[in-house]
Amino acid sequence: MEAAPPLASSQSRFFSSSFSSSSSPSSTPFILHRNFHRTNLKFKSRTLSIRCSGATDNVVTLLDYGAGNVRSVRNAIRFLGFDIKDVQTPEDILNANCLIFPGVGAFAAAMDVLNKKGMAEALCTYIENDRPFLGICLGLQLLFESSEENGPVRGLGLIPGVVGRFDSTNGFRVPHIGWNALHTVKDSEILDDIGKRHVYFVHSYRAMPSNDNKEWVSSTCNYGDNFIASVRRGNVHAVQFHPEKSGDVGLSILRRFLYPKSSTTKKPGEGRASKLAKRVIACLDVRTNDKGDLVVTKGDQYDVRENTGENEVRNLGKPVELAGQYYIDGADEVSFLNITGFRDFPLGDLPMLEVLRYTSENVFVPLTVGGGIRDFTDANGRYYSSLEVASEYFRSGADKISIGSDAVYAAEEYIRTGVKTGKTSLEQISRVYGNQAVVVSIDPRRVYINAPDDVEFKAVRVTNPGPNGEEYAWYQCTVNGGREGRPIGAYELAKAVEELGAGEILLNCIDCDGQGKGFDIDLIKLISDAVSIPVIASSGAGVVEHFSEVFKKTNASAALAAGIFHRKEVPIQSVKEHLLETGIEVRM
Repeated sequence: MEAAPPLASSQSRFFSSSFSSSSSPSSTPFILHRNFHRTNLKFKSRTLSIRCSGATDNVVTLLDYGAGNVRSVRNAIRFLGFDIKDVQTPEDILNANCLIFPGVGAFAAAMDVLNKKGMAEALCTYIENDRPFLGICLGLQLLFESSEENGPVRGLGLIPGVVGRFDSTNGFRVPHIGWNALHTVKDSEILDDIGKRHVYFVHSYRAMPSNDNKEWVSSTCNYGDNFIASVRRGNVHAVQFHPEKSGDVGLSILRRFLYPKSSTTKKPGEGRASKLAKRVIACLDVRTNDKGDLVVTKGDQYDVRENTGENEVRNLGKPVELAGQYYIDGADEVSFLNITGFRDFPLGDLPMLEVLRYTSENVFVPLTVGGGIRDFTDANGRYYSSLEVASEYFRSGADKISIGSDAVYAAEEYIRTGVKTGKTSLEQISRVYGNQAVVVSIDPRRVYINAPDDVEFKAVRVTNPGPNGEEYAWYQCTVNGGREGRPIGAYELAKAVEELGAGEILLNCIDCDGQGKGFDIDLIKLISDAVSIPVIASSGAGVVEHFSEVFKKTNASAALAAGIFHRKEVPIQSVKEHLLETGIEVRM
């Protein structure tokens, strides 16, 4: 297993210091290396039927510029039998036999690093010479002329077109997060084994097909509009989705790229993908038990201790093993919530970092981690920004960071002042990694009232009246694991964090947690109707029908469960089969 780079590594230090709150990554967007903006490059039409890594060295060169979760790409490459050489200098790019560029984060930040390290021109030269190349997500977007993200910001200029933001005015959630279908428009080779299967997307910006770039486009995806999902020209490939997070289908794509025309390709089964699927997410609440072991637990209205004389922490399994099983069972994402500590110093929580590292070795779907992501000062007086904290979790295998209490405080201050300081954890992390990497976890309690104007917060008529016949309720947000109520409602919090940079909301309900009586439909409808970012429904699932109910009655993009999966009361596959039977598209 690869040793994870420490926070103080040169790569992490460079990236964090380059994009601190006092330095915008888009401050010099048009500083380019000499004469590399080559919009009208001519490529030879040859196709090399060679093993991507070359006949002798079995090595893939990886362009990792120091941002986001690249560990999963590394693990997928090694899983397929290849070693990795990291790019240290521009010459490493020019000398590569096979180059993969897993771009993660924001467009301006990535271009800034490529320019400062002198790698932009080398990358253009490598691609111009029709060498084996695979760009992933931002690694595709950077090939275009420019992006509107924090811009305009000029890109590498290899493909005509501008990368623009999805239009959320048509009712589609932005970011585009989840498993969607592809429409292949020409021979791409690496997509030959997909069939009608879903692949995983997570992005807010996309490039659009046009007459100027049509000779590049190999597949499109429909999300409001038909955007470019992949490009191919000769030996040069790039995909907007994440093959390393697309399960067996994604591994097949990587295998096709690394072994062109090879009989070793394992063809995934034929699917029925036609559009964006609803996601089923397995959540693992992780904490140390009284013996000091890291275990998966589950609360009953956030109480994780057994109702016994010993009052021990409920132990439902080991986190790495359970996550691996959920991947096999078909979970679309796995979410870790560290409910132990993270309280004094999250970077000192080495067991949780190890959980991420080991899990990402064999789990090729998105991983989210949450718990105490905020600014910290350690016992020696050294200050760590929330960006530094998040960076270490990204580098350890997390794809998304979930922020809870710190987001509540940030939202309260923003509502009070109306000012975006740029210094909150939400703003810092979303600016560098993109808002698609930031999830806000909202933990409200239901407060019953007689009339909606009894409080200053948004209230709704509830389906089931309160204990004294109250017909309305508002949802009071809490912090510190539900132990402290705050003077802000879930509606107000959701609207504020969307403006501050959240890309997704994980919506819990303390009243429903562990009850198995269904999701709080009133709450989920309230929030999913109020924001234009995806909402994950959480708390209360007990039977498969609860999943179809929440998808049919609300605009939730995903549904999360924990206890019923841990206790094997409801298998993930049963949930998905039920959803298909009721006409709801899911990934199978």
